[in-house]
Amino acid sequence: MTTLLDNISAHFEHALPFVIYRKPNDSKVSAFLMQETALRFVSDFEETGFVFAPFSSIDKAILFPMEHALISSEELILENYKENNIVFETDTVDKQAYLETVEKAIQQIRLGHLKKVVISREELLKIPDFNLMEVYKKLLTTYKNAFVYAWFHPKVGLWLGATPETLLSTENTSFTTMSLAGTQVYADTKKATWKSKELAEQQLVTTFIEKQLEQVATDLEVDKTETVKAGNLLHLRTKVSGILKHSASLKELICALHPTPAVCGLPRAAARNFILKNEVYERDYYTGFLGELNIPQEKSSVPKTALFVNLRCMKINDKNSASLFIGGGITEDSNAEREWEETISKSKTMKCVL
Repeated sequence: MTTLLDNISAHFEHALPFVIYRKPNDSKVSAFLMQETALRFVSDFEETGFVFAPFSSIDKAILFPMEHALISSEELILENYKENNIVFETDTVDKQAYLETVEKAIQQIRLGHLKKVVISREELLKIPDFNLMEVYKKLLTTYKNAFVYAWFHPKVGLWLGATPETLLSTENTSFTTMSLAGTQVYADTKKATWKSKELAEQQLVTTFIEKQLEQVATDLEVDKTETVKAGNLLHLRTKVSGILKHSASLKELICALHPTPAVCGLPRAAARNFILKNEVYERDYYTGFLGELNIPQEKSSVPKTALFVNLRCMKINDKNSASLFIGGGITEDSNAEREWEETISKSKTMKCVL
């Protein structure tokens, strides 16, 4: 019997576009299997399908249209695997460049030009013969409460990830989003002690989201901040919900939220400019967003959208090479060396999966 994973493998072998994904805390995987290699883009976010958008501009968001896709879903039973305590070599040249960028960011914050900026880096890894399905199944097992995906287009490349952050979930005019900030290594308890830096960073993100949504939404509700686990890390999360104004569109709502301060910074325009000017690589789809766009539901005619920020992701360059993307929020109280160590912690689980 041919399984969905078998179909994905066949699509990959024949260089046909696809996406396979599992929503947080779900046992079912879903897929869009494209039958042609045309590269299509979203125009107004009124389309129906699966969207894959870069960090820099939503106008370049790739669409797998529902009408051109074979859509399938399947329940998966997965085996657990043991995480290896592997020691990975660190590129000292990469480290020095990252430290210099963080120091420059701290200086700009202290000068009053920025309140916060997210600095990230790309880490190139040599990997043994890459097996797509094995790596994807390990991601599913490791990140049960994340949006776990593998996305491929022959004109763009192969991306995999397991993101804990929802950008936006909508049903009719109701929507939910979240602010996610602060990071610490999981130590067998969710009763974490958070320092003032992480708490302040989280509040910055939440306040920004509230202010952005005032123009396009009503009935905003902000939940209490909670601690959530993603892989070997803990984060602070605050859920925000509301109603989209009749005069506003889904595209306007997305533009109000993306890029969030959790992946960009504050003020947003200044932080984005700093990132584009000073990071020593192109983010591409890292810290962009992806997910279902206006998908009709089986038991209801109401379409739903479920978009996730593309964090904890990697790009597979070839069978022996992968690019990992890791970042962290920089504030006035940041320490460059500690920020570097945090990126090491964030990359550990992905490295073990590979």
